[in-house]
Amino acid sequence: MSTQGSGDELRKAPLSNEEIRRYARQIILPEIGMEGQRRLKQASVLLIGAGGLGSPAGLYLAAAGVGRIGVVDFDVVEVSNLHRQVLHGEHSLGLRKVRSARDRMIDLNPAVQVDAYDELLRSENALRIARPYDVIIDGSDNFPTRYLSNDLCVFLGKPNIYGAVFRFEGQVTVFDARVGPCYRCFFPVPPPAGSVPSCVESGVLGVVPGIVGTLQATEALKILLGVGSPLVGRLLVYDALDQSFTELAVAKSPRCPVCGEKPSITSLIDYEEFCGVPGHGSVPPGVLGEEWEISPRVLKTRLDHGEPIRLLDVREPGEWEIVHLVGSQRIPLRELEMRLGELPREEEIVLACRAGVRSARALEILRKTGFRRLKNLRGGLLAWASEVDPSLPTY
Repeated sequence: MSTQGSGDELRKAPLSNEEIRRYARQIILPEIGMEGQRRLKQASVLLIGAGGLGSPAGLYLAAAGVGRIGVVDFDVVEVSNLHRQVLHGEHSLGLRKVRSARDRMIDLNPAVQVDAYDELLRSENALRIARPYDVIIDGSDNFPTRYLSNDLCVFLGKPNIYGAVFRFEGQVTVFDARVGPCYRCFFPVPPPAGSVPSCVESGVLGVVPGIVGTLQATEALKILLGVGSPLVGRLLVYDALDQSFTELAVAKSPRCPVCGEKPSITSLIDYEEFCGVPGHGSVPPGVLGEEWEISPRVLKTRLDHGEPIRLLDVREPGEWEIVHLVGSQRIPLRELEMRLGELPREEEIVLACRAGVRSARALEILRKTGFRRLKNLRGGLLAWASEVDPSLPTY
């Protein structure tokens, strides 16, 4: 499963005296040596995401001397990223993440080529972006991208190094359909939209993505060097609270729709539709038009006039402690269907969350159960802080 180059290729990648000094502690390992270091210089890795997982992975791959590293991300650096996304710093705030990542990796190792793809990874561009690289590291934080990266690697015959984090826990494995299972063997269908909270909703201990991303980089280096036993067919689960690692077996499924005996998926599909989530920039589900939304300024005016409006915040308790609107009621989205009896149907209800997406889902739930006097706070508390009360903390 290694991506070892031929003898001729390795001879074309000589190491300079400066490179030998830089990598000396690595070169003296008998499993690596000069040939292994030249192999890394010839190798390439694509990082999907320059966030919590991509940050440590990118740093350690660059430090190890992987010759070409691609980074695909379509986001900017925000202050809320910095407690875990260690590729970036205060000087990077407001910059595109791929630019910040490239600058930091080149500063760490100027000999490394870093390709920055400042674009959303989609079915339309994924093959073009991924084809030149030996190994793919999936550092994404959403299900559409995870299924896309999986299918992409199956079709291209590349290892897919998977990582995920949740609060104090993390997971790492290597999906390689050539010799073992793929992501769809383990997760054949995505969970219902909104049923798995994001990092924004549930939180994460900053060091956990650091540990998981470093493990992903370790797996990439092992594969590139052809050493050790990669985590193919083995899911490594990390628990920071009791500092434990647990290993679970992951079997290849003969009925897998993409890598099984009779695959039904033979090309990249619309993964946002498959996962039942809106695309980047799409209108959140449940928002059918302006009649179901209210702007922060209009809501503020109506509240100031004393109109009887029930404010319903559908975020998690930890988010509520950071900031909330005075007088609002809190029912987390995950509990809403079980607590409908706490809401009066005759009152007008304005739903709020951080950015307006979860509250839009909550509005849809209430509409389907007979509530009619509903509004979604457009843009959520972020918009309220921007348009009404800049003194409020944002996250």
